[in-house]
Amino acid sequence: MSVTADSVKQLRERTGAGMMECKKALVETNGDLDAAAELMRKQGLAKADKKAARVAAEGVIALEKSADGHSAAIVEINCETDFVARENDFQGFSGEVASVALAHKPADGAALAALKLGNGETVDERRRALVAKIGENISVRRHAVLSSSGHLGAYRHGTRIAALVAIEGGDQALAHDLAMHVAASSPLYLSVADVPADVLAKEREIETEKALGEGKPADIVAKMVEGRIRKTFNEKSLLGQAFVKDPDQTIEKLLKAHKAEIKSYERFEVGAGIEKKQDDFVGEVMAQVKASSGK
Repeated sequence: MSVTADSVKQLRERTGAGMMECKKALVETNGDLDAAAELMRKQGLAKADKKAARVAAEGVIALEKSADGHSAAIVEINCETDFVARENDFQGFSGEVASVALAHKPADGAALAALKLGNGETVDERRRALVAKIGENISVRRHAVLSSSGHLGAYRHGTRIAALVAIEGGDQALAHDLAMHVAASSPLYLSVADVPADVLAKEREIETEKALGEGKPADIVAKMVEGRIRKTFNEKSLLGQAFVKDPDQTIEKLLKAHKAEIKSYERFEVGAGIEKKQDDFVGEVMAQVKASSGK
């Protein structure tokens, strides 16, 4: 069977791959579109696996909220460059993943990867196809789904930071303001009571050494240390933080004024916690100069 321009076009539309790759696959399968698509999927899988070790610290945070406003999903999809993060196929994929996460509430990443998208492909099959088409490592890093019988605030700042906050009491405007605050202030804990004991102990040790090093009398060191610890973890805890829209009141006071309570929250930021490769261009140039001069 001869390979026609129309069959190459059809295969490109099905796989999203380049023209020459499509033509080669059709030649190898004697023009059989289905067999060629299967072959390219297998080739795409190999390409995706080879790229999986490369650092993907760029990307987007996708957010999807239910029609009734009581549930929302937040997903981080990573790639290697900001250029790809702005690409339409990548952003479309991210939105689809958030939608199926909201619909099915998968328990973990493996369950999310196995969910089927609208075109019948699983999330992981579509991810691998994008890797083959775009040429970068792409990963579905993490997701969360929050539900609330009260109000659910959802806020996304650009495409790189997003937050969800579930509350009881208050109103929708408060929930939205709280989500915006979480996105801006990045709290590590809900309250000081949620700080792990080992983290508190380490901070107490550090602050005690600092206070003693300042020559403070031993009888007041303990009070100083506790005061500093309280200040440090209030700034890192949501309830103790100053509200971004009104720094004169804390989140805790804001909630009391509205007779509301935060039940749960999530904040995702692209690449948070991923160690990025730092390119030393000056070092590379110097190494090349030394190599060329024979020194």
